[in-house]
Amino acid sequence: MNRLSTSWGAFTLTRHPEDPRDPLRAWDASDEYLLGHLAETGTDLSGTVAVLGDRWGALVTALQAAGPGALVQITDSYLGGRATRTNLARAGAAPDAVRLLTTQDPPPERIDVLLVRVPKSLALLEDQLHRLAPALHEGTVIVGTGMVKEIHTSTLKLFERILGPTRTSLAVKKARLIHTTPDPAAAPGPNPWPYRYDLPADTPAPGLPGRIVANHAGVFCADRLDIGTRFLLAHLPRDIGRARVADLGCGNGVVGLAVALAEPEAELVFTDESYQAVASAEENFRAHAGEGRTAGFHVGDGLADLEPGSLDLVLNNPPFHSHQATTDRTARRMFADARRALRPGGELWVVGNRHLGYHVTLRRVFGNSELVASDPKFVILRAVRRP
Repeated sequence: MNRLSTSWGAFTLTRHPEDPRDPLRAWDASDEYLLGHLAETGTDLSGTVAVLGDRWGALVTALQAAGPGALVQITDSYLGGRATRTNLARAGAAPDAVRLLTTQDPPPERIDVLLVRVPKSLALLEDQLHRLAPALHEGTVIVGTGMVKEIHTSTLKLFERILGPTRTSLAVKKARLIHTTPDPAAAPGPNPWPYRYDLPADTPAPGLPGRIVANHAGVFCADRLDIGTRFLLAHLPRDIGRARVADLGCGNGVVGLAVALAEPEAELVFTDESYQAVASAEENFRAHAGEGRTAGFHVGDGLADLEPGSLDLVLNNPPFHSHQATTDRTARRMFADARRALRPGGELWVVGNRHLGYHVTLRRVFGNSELVASDPKFVILRAVRRP
């Protein structure tokens, strides 16, 4: 836990899931800078205030104490949304104090104050600014925030092109603000997201080459086939029959789709904590898996919603970043989730960069780890759920 002090009170904030050993805070200097600016300038918060990209709910938790306005949070992260609910409840906020939306939901019809916590993905920012622009008016106050290392010329150009004239503040504690004046005459052109591309002819999985896949903004490696995924596709388990298979951290779902095409009797489950990712996976499965083929699609905390012992196989390409921080925490949780959800004898297959040392973590969680394949950059590891 950590304490964020603001003009509207001090708030104890946590990430989700809560872990007292986690050294990462649920807010940073950019959140603090933005909240301080709003208080010092006396920004009118009595209208509809939309907060985009509030990572763990720090901004809306503080702002719900600021006044009677209609407060809306828009996030792509299931875990971020869970943290927001926890932090709001801890702060004593009313259940309806904040309207919680995902990046896949229709945005508010009118926005009087737009606050943007700059996301790691420039594509997600572009998509969401396009979606929110029709709700803005000449009097809308637009303020973005981020750490200096997160705000680039390309970031500012997106605000300028889609919303209107843009400038930045001086840096404070390595954080910076973005100020944009809405321009009703702005003509940013059509939203390019979701993006679609043809899988290359050398994609190493039967049935995939040449297929068009959709990627909603913010999905990892949205404009091409990720090289780690490519390596896993070349070494997927075969002849799995009626196995129930989870594509854990599915992204656009290409790995699970490859299994569906090669294994007509397999049952697929796609899960990710990103609403954009699961929307991509579902669109791609519906387009290519064949008429009448069904699958499960879950936005959630890993495999937490699945019954213990309900899976035969889990396929996983875990992320090793949490926003700007490098950490193996997500991978460790995914491996533990997989062990719980697998039946005895069920298998977890993981692809990762060689230097990450996942074999050590797998031995700790499963008691075993076997090398399936390797090249100079990646390894594929197999762990078996023992009785």
